[in-house]
Amino acid sequence: QVQLVESGGGLVQAGESLRLSCEASGLTFSNYAMGWFRRAPGKEREFVAAMPWSGGSTAYADFVKGRFTISRDNAKNTVYLQMNTLKPEDTAVYYCAVREVWRSIYSATSYAYWGQGTQVTVSS
Repeated sequence: QVQLVESGGGLVQAGESLRLSCEASGLTFSNYAMGWFRRAPGKEREFVAAMPWSGGSTAYADFVKGRFTISRDNAKNTVYLQMNTLKPEDTAVYYCAVREVWRSIYSATSYAYWGQGTQVTVSS
């Protein structure tokens, strides 16, 4: 049974940083995709970043390039999202998700497993 548990959200001021963590368990796929998505109030869930568990490639939404970094720690079965220079428009619930293959990574509907989400609020 796949389980994803996010942590690290909170309330920060614009310009500050946060690091989100997603601890995964029950994963048996050989090279799955780990993704981060977010949902702001009144908006659809949108892609933020993704990487294959084997490492190498990374993918980012244009609105976070240069500010957010996705990484992983194999020993801890954990993927991270380092968020720097946060803006009020980054306020959202952030979710991590897993897809069995590194394909169609930008679409939320491609991911079968989701965490419960962690709230990030950025004040101006």
